[in-house]
Amino acid sequence: MHPDFWHERWQANQIGFHQDEINPYLVRYWPGLATDTSGRVLVPLCGKSRDMIWLLDQGYSVLGVEISPIAVEAFFAEYNMTPTVRREAHCSRWAFDGLELLCGDFFALDRRDIGEVAAVYDRAALIALPPDMRPRYADQLASLLGKTTTGLLITLEYKQDEMNGPPFSVSDAEVEQLYGDRYTIERLCSSDVLEANQRFREQGVTRLTEQAFRLGDRKTAKPE
Repeated sequence: MHPDFWHERWQANQIGFHQDEINPYLVRYWPGLATDTSGRVLVPLCGKSRDMIWLLDQGYSVLGVEISPIAVEAFFAEYNMTPTVRREAHCSRWAFDGLELLCGDFFALDRRDIGEVAAVYDRAALIALPPDMRPRYADQLASLLGKTTTGLLITLEYKQDEMNGPPFSVSDAEVEQLYGDRYTIERLCSSDVLEANQRFREQGVTRLTEQAFRLGDRKTAKPE
């Protein structure tokens, strides 16, 4: 998706992807990742997700990445936080206690922007991207993460011809294709969630499956 798409969505307050509640899969499965709370959690394409507050409450420091300054400003305002803001080469860095949000293009960042990260939480990043951008996203994510990073990935799967994304349909086969040569992948759950998602039903979606995956330690690179 072109950055203008997301800027326009936030300007028009068309943010149906935003969840008002803490994601239940995060609460259920994050403790099983065996991630030390001394590490930092990366949340790509974070919007103003409340999940970052939950992670902070568990003792983690959090690094979110979001392209829309409207979303970043709204996040800090909603939690009565007054961040320090510093302009950097690829983004602006908004910081408050154990939380930092990088406002800029995720694809323009490098390891110097991110620093050391112990885990990644992806609820809305991969499924926000069309098929042609997802391999690039997976490559960029791998370039930013350390070798011992673990993560929680949440996806949706439905018949793509029944509704235009985002969010887009991502199958478990595609998850394996994108990440299988970099991580061990464990599917934690697969749930029928159509009944609970009126917006999808109104668009004509007949089947909607939500899945959660654990991304484990990076595998040894395959020989070329």
